[in-house]
Amino acid sequence: MNISRIFCWLFLGLFFSASLLFPSGGPAQPVTPNPSPEAVELLQYLYSISGKRTLTGQHCVPLVGSTRLPGVYKQTRKYYPAVFGQDFGFSEPGTWDGINYRQQIVDEAIRRHEEGFIITLMWHAARPIDEEPVTFEESIQGDLTDRQWQDLVTPGTEINERWKSQVDVIAWFLKQLREAGVPVLWRPYHEMNGDWFWWGKKAGDTGYKKLYRMLFDRLVHFHKLNNLIWVFNANEAKNGVDSADTYYPGDDVVDILAIDAYTEGFNRSNYDQLLALAKEKPIALGEVGRLPSPDTLRSQPRWTWFMSWGDPSGFWMGGPGFLATYSSEEALTLDELPWVKLGRPKIHYPILK
Repeated sequence: MNISRIFCWLFLGLFFSASLLFPSGGPAQPVTPNPSPEAVELLQYLYSISGKRTLTGQHCVPLVGSTRLPGVYKQTRKYYPAVFGQDFGFSEPGTWDGINYRQQIVDEAIRRHEEGFIITLMWHAARPIDEEPVTFEESIQGDLTDRQWQDLVTPGTEINERWKSQVDVIAWFLKQLREAGVPVLWRPYHEMNGDWFWWGKKAGDTGYKKLYRMLFDRLVHFHKLNNLIWVFNANEAKNGVDSADTYYPGDDVVDILAIDAYTEGFNRSNYDQLLALAKEKPIALGEVGRLPSPDTLRSQPRWTWFMSWGDPSGFWMGGPGFLATYSSEEALTLDELPWVKLGRPKIHYPILK
């Protein structure tokens, strides 16, 4: 066989391998213009495991920092999650979701990234008519009148300017992660298809879709944040909760699609609906109550990660099921990530202040 034919077969092999991994015809790129190299690498890694393995993840509350990580290790006797999650918070300093912990969250995310964890961040944002700190019930679960919402999405209004200032505060923390080379799975304004948050159930082009795109524009084009991987994170569809496609802002501003799953038992219909909306894009379980079982991960292989919301040491979280998921062939833990070289991560117990 001559050399030209050898190269021809090599090229075809590479082409077909790439087409299976990236059906759109080339390596996946974040929707953010000029994305950071770290964001590109992370998104391409998620594409590479899609349909094969699912990353394990654990949410860590602002007040308690990373102290839930040893809870996972205790339950599994061996493993740490691959994904480390946090929330920028909204409440009084020193409380569960205290806004005074934001700098600690950023510092912790940088440390965890250096240890190899994948970082996912969210933000229970206060209403733009409120001043932080706020309470969950009165502000996060509050509402805006139709007029207030219209003002929010109209440039130049008082509420719109207040919203910009609110976003700019969070952007300052995200910029620190950008400068540290930390890519972030960023899932803002989640569970929008339910009616329990002020941004929820706002249908139409001037509803949630407009708010999401406003945030994308403010963070990406104004603040030049190129380290974010944008996650559109709905709630599982059920009675009283709309399908995710009602609020989908568009392929040009979404990298990954996710749902939060607490009550529907990882039913097939939610999985299939999200796949239909995502098409080639990866999908994830942004929050879960109980962990998906190995059988669930085998029958629904496109989940690229799940993030447990509760305390792994809690009564409802532990037990044989927790270990079964973490030790299954379908799950990926911290030690299995190809870039991880450390052993057990160091736990920083928070100083409450």
